[in-house]
Amino acid sequence: MRSTSSRSVLIALGSNLGDRRYNLLRAIHALREVVRVVRVSAIRETEPVDAPPPSFLNALVVGYTTLSAEELMEALLGIERRLGRVRRGVYHEPRTIDLDLIFHGGRRMRTGALTLPHPRYREREFVMTPLRELKLGWR
Repeated sequence: MRSTSSRSVLIALGSNLGDRRYNLLRAIHALREVVRVVRVSAIRETEPVDAPPPSFLNALVVGYTTLSAEELMEALLGIERRLGRVRRGVYHEPRTIDLDLIFHGGRRMRTGALTLPHPRYREREFVMTPLRELKLGWR
């Protein structure tokens, strides 16, 4: 359900297929359709976590949205499809783009499709390093 108030969001981006940098830039551009993007971290190369090579390029986007967490998640999945991600049901397969909703307005939830905050974000350096870089002061 669309709200009249904006909620802060944190979205992690990753790509390890094709032109990885271009994939991230296209995803950031597409995110602007549903998120008022206010900060973007540096793009970093990282080794895959629990996944086979090749290595990833990753970034973090901070912004605001009036979309509910569920609506935003649907929008993220739509962006992934538009940018060529095909889900074959293989866990951690290489991908053109991966968009993970890490935080949504401080909301805590667990459904079959979405857990907030993202359950493993603290274990992922590709999230924590850019989060420290952006110095958001979030707790």
